Amino acid sequence: MCTPSQTPASAKSAISTEDFADSTLDISLRPKKLVDFVGQEKIKNNLSLSIQAAKQRNESLGHTLFYGPPGLGKTTLAHIISKEMSANIRTTAGPAIERAGDLAAILTNLEPGDILFIDEIHRLNKTIEEILYPAMEDSALDIVVGKGPSARTLRLELPSFTLIGATTKLSMISAPLRDRFNGIWRLEFYTHDDLRQIALRSADILRINLKEDAAKEVASRARRTPRIANRLLRHVRDVAQVRNQEEIDAQVCRESLKLLEIDSLGLDETDRALLTTIIERFNGGPAGLSTLSAATGEDHSTIEEVYEPYLMQIGFLSRTPRGRMATPAAYEHLGKKVPANLQEKLL
Repeated sequence: MCTPSQTPASAKSAISTEDFADSTLDISLRPKKLVDFVGQEKIKNNLSLSIQAAKQRNESLGHTLFYGPPGLGKTTLAHIISKEMSANIRTTAGPAIERAGDLAAILTNLEPGDILFIDEIHRLNKTIEEILYPAMEDSALDIVVGKGPSARTLRLELPSFTLIGATTKLSMISAPLRDRFNGIWRLEFYTHDDLRQIALRSADILRINLKEDAAKEVASRARRTPRIANRLLRHVRDVAQVRNQEEIDAQVCRESLKLLEIDSLGLDETDRALLTTIIERFNGGPAGLSTLSAATGEDHSTIEEVYEPYLMQIGFLSRTPRGRMATPAAYEHLGKKVPANLQEKLL
């Protein structure tokens, strides 16, 4: 364990009990600069160019939309942009803006160059969404005063600002709003090497003596998602701290993650239960989503949006017109015999 005389620069050992109580550590895992952001190279290169050009012109960055599955860094990139542009950032979420007046109040309180970040922007009410159109295009806010025949529209000038939106469901954003963004970027899932670098970087920040082989273990079980990698790392850190282990190697990592019932590919108990249900109860499939929901006790939307995407990415699950089917790789991973006619059923 770290002794009181050790500093972060002089020792990379297991973190002390006092440091565990510091809630700011988890927040500090977010990179503050583009150069510290691991992965998403195409997005980083284009953002760096756009930021540099906007700063040279002394203008606000163009409105930007990030989309992709949760945990890939959409919010982190929004805060990095604010740091790179030396701008204040106002953060809100689509469901939190219930009335047109709520959005109007936010917009009128922006300062020149500010960044407005709206998470889950696809959940904005359509009426509220229309207020953003003139704000994004003309830096203006249209307000209707009065009712009936005497009603009139006032236009308030807004300071130049940047709207950054984040969404997990791009298709739910209306075309008029989507077309008003200058840059629309899709965040891809991360490679194991990217996640290994993220685990090592987070361990360095948390002052954990994480070995290279342990970082690889975390990366292989993180479902290609940085948020999950950091969550697993914090669990491993906790186990090592309780066991008074100063060094975290692959064996310590495997033992720690076994407590969470997370296997070598990142599958948890629910993933395996879903595959086992398809294999044992439905002879490998096909099985309908509603049927699987009833058989496993999981909500059908949870199965479809949380568990299925990763199982399909690693080739363990196949969607056919007749329903979900387990693939030969799923059988092999679970240690079950692959039926001779499985390939025919998958066609």
